[in-house]
Amino acid sequence: MSLSIGIVGLPNVGKSTLFSALTKKGVLIANYPFATIDPSVGVVAVPDERLYKLAEFSKTQKTVPAAVEFVDIAGLVKGASEGEGLGNQFLTNIRETDAIAEVVRIFEDDNIIHVDGKINPMKDIEVINLELILADLQTVTKRASNVAREVKSGKKEVILEAGLLAKIQKVLEEGKLANTIVVDEFEAPVLKSLHLLTTKKFLYILNKKTGGVNLDETKDERWNALMAFLTSSGSGWVTVDAGIENDLKDMTDGEKKEMREGLGGVNNGINDLIKKGYELLGLITYFTTGEKETRAWTIERGWTAPLAGTAIHTDFKDKFVRAEVVEWDKLIGAGSFAAAREKGLIRTEGKEYIVKDGEVMEFKI
Repeated sequence: MSLSIGIVGLPNVGKSTLFSALTKKGVLIANYPFATIDPSVGVVAVPDERLYKLAEFSKTQKTVPAAVEFVDIAGLVKGASEGEGLGNQFLTNIRETDAIAEVVRIFEDDNIIHVDGKINPMKDIEVINLELILADLQTVTKRASNVAREVKSGKKEVILEAGLLAKIQKVLEEGKLANTIVVDEFEAPVLKSLHLLTTKKFLYILNKKTGGVNLDETKDERWNALMAFLTSSGSGWVTVDAGIENDLKDMTDGEKKEMREGLGGVNNGINDLIKKGYELLGLITYFTTGEKETRAWTIERGWTAPLAGTAIHTDFKDKFVRAEVVEWDKLIGAGSFAAAREKGLIRTEGKEYIVKDGEVMEFKI
């Protein structure tokens, strides 16, 4: 399954530094706008202690984690929706992703240029979101004009779309994201077909600097305004020190821990970011485990067992007969598959079964 999260933000907020820390992949990082011109793509392992406990349980030869894809996208500037800077390219690249992770700076540093000359995370968010809203407004206005000519036909689907477009246009003109719109089961597929930027899910990444002046520590009015926005909008967010993690990316976990503590940092936020990104995409994990391999399989929340089987092989959907299912911790607690079976912990599920996060599965075809 290939779903991706686009890392966006104004120039010099730490996008490429964060991307490098995430993927351990070198990208062009420079202290000036547009250091990243072409989007870089990195596949990142999802931290999951359950996988490694199962691997130890099975004494497995090979362990394969779940993964999530991050895309580092060129910095956006005010006027992107009108083609300013790399606006058109930015909007095209973000349109191809499934979710948006906005990076905003919450640290002061006179040596790192900010496009506005000062740090104000809420203003950064407003600039980015406004450009996405304006781009969507262009899309919706153009589509509404085309649909208006077809309304006279009286077709139900055309009338439905016209009504939805009017609803979306009103929300966008109010400066709100299209993902705030409540749609019914008939409108949902129409909304999806418009491929609007602001219907995507958003995650905000607050980039701080250990040892520096950080707004989450000073808690001035800029921090209070940011927290008020994140709370009122119900947005997900995570605090990350991209600079430290990029510097430490080639060290072992033990060395990283020691260095962080020496620099006054504790939680790097990178693992939290990956996990939240995975959840943001609506993804969950099930496992297969044995002596040869223990693997985490990625599926969308709400998938039935036959659909979940397609993560392993597309034939599993049509050839599915049943699946044997057990919770990962109950399997480990039992000590072996045989013991788990004797205790009645392994269930047999059919085609209608909705797979849950953390289950160990064996498909019968």
